[in-house]
Amino acid sequence: MFGPARLTHFPDAWIQAGRFTGRDRRRILDSTEVRSYLPAAADEAIAFLRKHMTREAVIGAVKRSDLWTFPVVAVREAVINAIVHADYAQHGAPIRIALFDDRLEVDNPGLLPFGLTIEDIQKGVSKLRNHVIGRVFQELGLIEQWGSGIQRMNAACHERGLDAPRFEEIGTHFRVTLSAVRRRAPAKDKRDNVILGALAASAEGGLSTSQIAKRIGLSPRAARTRLASLVERGLVAEIGSGPQDPHRRYHLMFEG
Repeated sequence: MFGPARLTHFPDAWIQAGRFTGRDRRRILDSTEVRSYLPAAADEAIAFLRKHMTREAVIGAVKRSDLWTFPVVAVREAVINAIVHADYAQHGAPIRIALFDDRLEVDNPGLLPFGLTIEDIQKGVSKLRNHVIGRVFQELGLIEQWGSGIQRMNAACHERGLDAPRFEEIGTHFRVTLSAVRRRAPAKDKRDNVILGALAASAEGGLSTSQIAKRIGLSPRAARTRLASLVERGLVAEIGSGPQDPHRRYHLMFEG
């Protein structure tokens, strides 16, 4: 979709990203223009943000873990939703991504489709503007069922103790804002607490996925999903060579 050939027909189908110093656009630290084909455009935009997002070092009993300012899941969903739902017929209006000290703003040209409200999309209601792009992204596994992305963003921010994403229609653009200000401790439910308790009591140098799955009464796949969320929130450290490492183990992270 993005790329030199497509720009002949859609000259504004590109992404402009910038890292600003402070809380407004007066001082720009770095910027980039992304004109690649999909889905590389999404990857490049997210890579730019990861380069400039601050990281909180959490020192654990086993190793140091870096916690990104914003949940990576929420950043990914905001960028991909902007690409999928942008109105590429607007002239002089690329997708714009602005990273400030206290927030991330992702703007795409085009308001919500007629009849759809911000309240609707927060409930999972979705109308696709760009059916071809949406279908390609779904087949590539970059988006799941329609309307689920915003719910994942909300959940990821809630789990990290951040404010819920803010959705706005501004002029002829739609904006998603992620706050970097933590309002409360990362959220944990009963099963999260069981996992953390098991890791705290472990005298075996951490626990494997299968061991944790047995403790919380879930399948290994479901346990991996919960563990990935705990790792993302900086509550658990993962030690291993990769997702397929049979010797991968999890350890409790202690702040300090």
